[in-house]
Amino acid sequence: MTDADLTPARSGFVTFVGRPNVGKSTLTNALVGEKVAITSDKPQTTRRAIRGIVNRPGGQLVIVDTPGIHKPRTLLGQRLNDLVEQVLGDVDVIGFCVPATEKVGPGDRRIADSLDGYPRAKKVAIVTKVDAAARDEITERLMEVDSLREDWAAVIPLSAVTDDQLDVLSDELLKLMPEGPALYEDGVVTDESLEDRIAEIIREAALEGVRDELPHSIAVTIEDIAAREGRDDLTDVFANIVVERDSQKAIIIGRKGSRLKDVGARARAGIEPLVGTKVFLSLHVRVAKEWQRDPKQLGRLGF
Repeated sequence: MTDADLTPARSGFVTFVGRPNVGKSTLTNALVGEKVAITSDKPQTTRRAIRGIVNRPGGQLVIVDTPGIHKPRTLLGQRLNDLVEQVLGDVDVIGFCVPATEKVGPGDRRIADSLDGYPRAKKVAIVTKVDAAARDEITERLMEVDSLREDWAAVIPLSAVTDDQLDVLSDELLKLMPEGPALYEDGVVTDESLEDRIAEIIREAALEGVRDELPHSIAVTIEDIAAREGRDDLTDVFANIVVERDSQKAIIIGRKGSRLKDVGARARAGIEPLVGTKVFLSLHVRVAKEWQRDPKQLGRLGF
C-alpha cells in the first residue's frame, strides 16, 4: 500500500472572483479540460453559477463559475451580484484573480477587502494571463496582490491559455478542501443541462463582434431540441435570441440576414460536438422591451 492510498480523499467547492474580464471562465474551462463556461471579451458574459468538475488523483474540485462583481445598473446586474454573494457564502475556497497585464486598482482592492465577509472560506490569490506579460510585470503584480491581504493560503501565477501552473493551482486548491468523497461521478464535467449549454453557445456566438452596449441586452431561450424524425444523424434546435429594442434586433440580424447567418454557423460548430450529430439550427430574434429592468421578464428568462 502506497502513501497515496493512505491519504484521505478531499472534495469541495471553489469559486474565482475578480473584476469582469480577468479570465475566470477561461480558467474554469482550462481546469475542467472542457468548455463548460462561455467566454467573451465583453464584461458580464457569465450570468449563472456554472459548475465545472475537476477530478484529480487526490479528490475532486467543483468550480462554481460566477459573474464578475460590478456596480449594478439594472435589476439583472443586482441579481447577478446577489448570486455571487450567495456562492461566496457557500464555497470552501475563494480564488481571487488579477491579470498580470494590468496594475492592481481600486476595484481589485475593493473586492479583496470584501472577502472579509466570508471568513469560512480559505483564500488563494491568482495572477492570470502570465503568457501575455513580461517577467518584471508578473513580479510586480505578485507583490501587489500579495500585499492586498495577510491571509492568502497561496499566491500563484498562471496562464489558462498555455496551461502553465494549472496543476500547481489544482493541487493547492485540493489541499485546502475538506476530507470527503467525490461529489460527482467520474466523467461528469458539469451539472449544466444540455438546453442551458446550447443556449450559452448561441449567446457566445451572438456576442462576437457586437457593439459595447448590446451584450448586456442579449439573452437566449430554447424552444425545442429534438432528433429529426426518421434520422438519427440530425438534431433540430429551435431558439430565440432576445434583445431589448428594435434597433438591436436589426444589428443582430444584419444586412439581409448576414449577421444572424454567421451567428448560426458559429453556434452550430459548438453545438454539434455536444449533441454528437449534425444540427439544424433555427434562430429567431425577438424584442422584449427593457427586459433587464423588468422582474417578470427576468423571471421568464431564468434570472
